[in-house]
Amino acid sequence: MKFVCLIYSDEADPTSHPRPGSAEFEPIMAGYQKFGEEAGERVLAGEPLEPTATATSVRVRNGEVLTTDGPFAETKEQLGGFYMLECESRGEAIELAAKIPHASMGTIEVRAVPSFS
Repeated sequence: MKFVCLIYSDEADPTSHPRPGSAEFEPIMAGYQKFGEEAGERVLAGEPLEPTATATSVRVRNGEVLTTDGPFAETKEQLGGFYMLECESRGEAIELAAKIPHASMGTIEVRAVPSFS
């Protein structure tokens, strides 16, 4: 069964979103390396995302394409990356999600990915 783990953190808070080159950055990256090794082949995909300032939200209303800079929702935490996992159960996905380094400083949202085939 496929699950997506959405990684949220506060981009404005340097303790939950350390910048490359900062003292906090390397230990976080080492944690992600360890997570990848432990999760192994259960990781189908995973990528960080650019900051929300680079996002564009797209909506179509009455046939007109409307774009807005940034994310659609105003929130304290922003989507910063994701993992797509192949797990036997939701429990296994949650167990792995708890090992993603940002779980200790942000939020990991776990969602099943339905199969329509």
